[in-house]
Amino acid sequence: MTKPGNLLSRRQATALLGGLALAATGTGAAHAAEGQLRIAKQFGVVYLLLNVAEDQKLIEKHGKAAGIDIKVEYIQLSGGSAVNDALLSNNIEIASAGVGPLFTLWDRTHGRQNVKGVASLGNFPYYLVTNNPNVKTIADFTEKDRIALPAVGVSVQARILQWASAKLWGDKEFARLDKISVTLPHPEAAAAIIKGGTEITGHFGNPPFQEQELADNPKARIVLNSYDVQGGPSSSTVLYATEKFYKDSPKTYKAFLDALDEAAKFVVANPEHAADIYIKANGGKADRSLLLKVIKNPEVSFKVEPQNTLGLGQFMHRVGAIKTEPKALSDYFFADPRIAAGS
Repeated sequence: MTKPGNLLSRRQATALLGGLALAATGTGAAHAAEGQLRIAKQFGVVYLLLNVAEDQKLIEKHGKAAGIDIKVEYIQLSGGSAVNDALLSNNIEIASAGVGPLFTLWDRTHGRQNVKGVASLGNFPYYLVTNNPNVKTIADFTEKDRIALPAVGVSVQARILQWASAKLWGDKEFARLDKISVTLPHPEAAAAIIKGGTEITGHFGNPPFQEQELADNPKARIVLNSYDVQGGPSSSTVLYATEKFYKDSPKTYKAFLDALDEAAKFVVANPEHAADIYIKANGGKADRSLLLKVIKNPEVSFKVEPQNTLGLGQFMHRVGAIKTEPKALSDYFFADPRIAAGS
């Protein structure tokens, strides 16, 4: 039986970061100057804005409009732990992960690197899906079950599961399900849920993996919807960076945010084209009709303005997961007119 906790994370993160060290120019030597931008991306439709920006070369376009040539690299990682390690080791300028990892790093770097949010990647409901017929709610999971998620105790899925546990069993029991959780990338976790017959009986994932599980395994069902825990539509996946990058590379930073905003408008106006871009970016391995269903889902919205993020940070502070209490969006997001109206 696979042990709960770090199923792949440490070994995978080490290998990935080792590869970055070999591939990146001047890795770890210093923060990037204007014109260099390395962006971490992960798996799922929640990263569609980055796929569109890459395909349409939007960052390069906005950089040229600002008078600079920006060299953009997109680096594939899995899990908030690996992404946070890459940011702190100066292997990337822009991190993309759940709002949970953002709060963790914001708190950890307070007074030092001062990591803060840059933008949202949109609002998406995340589902905890199970193929165990005996599991109707999170209270039904037992020691025999294993719940796969991107990073145990760190990812936004892990934090939302802790929040749901606190609501059910009380704050002192917030980490109750951590002991049966395992770290696994979304594609592998989805395959386990669809196939069945493994120790993985739950997957707290994201689109389109969760929709694929529900479509391909008649036994699969939703146990938990992140929106129900968070109190409505929420920006669970965000982008963040260090204060030094924000201050030292203002043209690159603005070009990136301008590009992301344009990508969001592109997806809304061209869902069919956006779906094709996602399929191309992911090696043609996505079901197009299912993908379009996700993109057009009325519960999904593509925008850079974060929504309903503060509650998770306040929960994390309440249970001692972070030391600093966030009291307003401006505490943990950098200033920008398109971000200021968020929550």
